[in-house]
Amino acid sequence: MQTQNPTHVVRAAEEELNPLIPHLAEIGLSLVVFGILFFLVKKFVVPAFEATYAERTTAIEGGLAAAETKQAEADAKLAELEKRLADARHEAARIREEAREQGAQILAEMREQAQAESTRIVDHGKAQIEAERQQAVTSLRAEVGALATGLAGRIVGESLEDDERSARVVDRFLADLEAIEATGAGTSGNGAV
Repeated sequence: MQTQNPTHVVRAAEEELNPLIPHLAEIGLSLVVFGILFFLVKKFVVPAFEATYAERTTAIEGGLAAAETKQAEADAKLAELEKRLADARHEAARIREEAREQGAQILAEMREQAQAESTRIVDHGKAQIEAERQQAVTSLRAEVGALATGLAGRIVGESLEDDERSARVVDRFLADLEAIEATGAGTSGNGAV
């Protein structure tokens, strides 16, 4: 075994252990490895990144164009819907106005029908009253005639059972009554005027 000088060993150890001073072999090896890595990154990784970047750019631009197209379509549909809504509102207003007019027309027709029905009922009532009055007058004439004939027969003392004669007496009696009534109405009418 050889003994080395302790200072020489310390110096050698100091030279080898100095981390601040790189060895030329390490620098050369580092440059070669860096060159190889740079070449590999430039040859394989960068084109893949650029392709991905181009695809993303194209996708984003296509997405923006599609979004603009969709926005334009949405704006067109919104305008169309607003137009339809306005048309629907106008149509609803027109329908309401027509309904009001039809309602007024129906109401007028119903009033006319009610008035006509009312007039018909009143006319029918008047005709029925007139018929009943004529029936009452006829019945009263018959009764008054029978009473007058009986009374006249008692006063005269002879029988007035002859229908023709009794009918003439009754008609004359009623005509006299009507003349008296007409004279009384004329007198009261002149006095009222």
